[in-house]
Amino acid sequence: MQAKGKATLEYTDGKTAEFPVFGGSIGPDVIDIRTLLGKTGMFTYDPGFLSTASCQSAITYIDGDEGVLLYRGYPIEQIAQHCDFLETAYLILNGELPTAAEKAEFDSTVTHHTMVHEQLTRFFSGFRRDAHPMAVMVGVVGALSAFYHDSLDINDANHRRVSAIRLIAKLPTIVAMSYKYTVGQPFVYPTNNLSYSANFMRMMFSVPTEEYKVNDVLVRALDRILILHADHEQNASTSTVRLAGSSGANPFACISTGIACLWGPAHGGANEACLHMLEELQARGGVEKLGEFIAQVKDKTSQVKLMGFGHRVYKNYDPRAKLMRETCHEVLTELGLHDDPLFKLAIALEKVALEDEYFVQRKLYPNVDFYSGIVQRALGIPTSMFTCIFALARTVGWIAQWTEMIADPEMKIGRPRQLYTGAARRDLTPIGQR
Repeated sequence: MQAKGKATLEYTDGKTAEFPVFGGSIGPDVIDIRTLLGKTGMFTYDPGFLSTASCQSAITYIDGDEGVLLYRGYPIEQIAQHCDFLETAYLILNGELPTAAEKAEFDSTVTHHTMVHEQLTRFFSGFRRDAHPMAVMVGVVGALSAFYHDSLDINDANHRRVSAIRLIAKLPTIVAMSYKYTVGQPFVYPTNNLSYSANFMRMMFSVPTEEYKVNDVLVRALDRILILHADHEQNASTSTVRLAGSSGANPFACISTGIACLWGPAHGGANEACLHMLEELQARGGVEKLGEFIAQVKDKTSQVKLMGFGHRVYKNYDPRAKLMRETCHEVLTELGLHDDPLFKLAIALEKVALEDEYFVQRKLYPNVDFYSGIVQRALGIPTSMFTCIFALARTVGWIAQWTEMIADPEMKIGRPRQLYTGAARRDLTPIGQR
């Protein structure tokens, strides 16, 4: 990279140090502080890394103030309208959209890797039936490295490609098996004559006693959920995958760490928390109690929180939420659920948030989690599986970010510094004298 300027830091006793400034293709410039310790003897202090770029990446760009999300430069609105999930996955992995021939080959390759090693299915019996599906997924995905030894050389580009395909292909099967195990139903194996999302829904919801019928509207809704969650820059789980990968860990282990991080309620569990909020509000009276609930949300002394609104990054309307809102209403119409009490409550809450000046001024718009939770419930997906669906989608972004990092000549093992606030050096008193 060519520096576009310099930044001067003034520190102790009027001393100064200069650092190069670099610019990306779009977005804020960055100050390269890699030599900070050597020049000044100090570190930076940035809890949560809110102002720190830990890497350079060409995959995803977010402008939270303007409500922009780009995959490889393409607006998410265009991708969601014109691409299916595997086309989106190809773009994220390879940097360019596929030709018709390239897409057909990619789809076929993924399709023919959807089965898992039969011995892997025995892992599930080691878990309790009431185990959270995300707990199951952390273990099973991490165990993939014990079965696919032929693609574990992270320095081999072909091994990295094969591992990426295997993860993208096998995650739907593993997620569906995690669900089937918790409900005590037999596993449903993948079939090669269905699309990625249709195949997943069949593995989730079909039973041996009757024929499963694919509903194109519902399949497209799931496909859109996957597209909108495929990648989201350097979020907590993606950063976790990169940090684990920086040690040289194999890709299956790294994706497992991403799943574990995503499980946190402040990250991937947001849509589950949103639906729980709606269910609790419905139990207290539903739409008739909505005004009382909104008043509690506005009351600063109240502990009542509004889930599914606002976003850590987006200070404008989350572009994914607009798309998910369209899908939400399509699904409710297709299934005739607009009169369902919980969905009526959600729509009423949405209306308040979009029109009430309190929420508009604070830019507390419904986010993608608000709508995706409603859609998944309508599809028949239980709340315990919501984060699993998120993990299924985000695996594409994780493996693309991991691959990009491994190929980066500037990659170093992650080693954050700290501001130590513990005891200063002191001498130990033998236990008999204490």
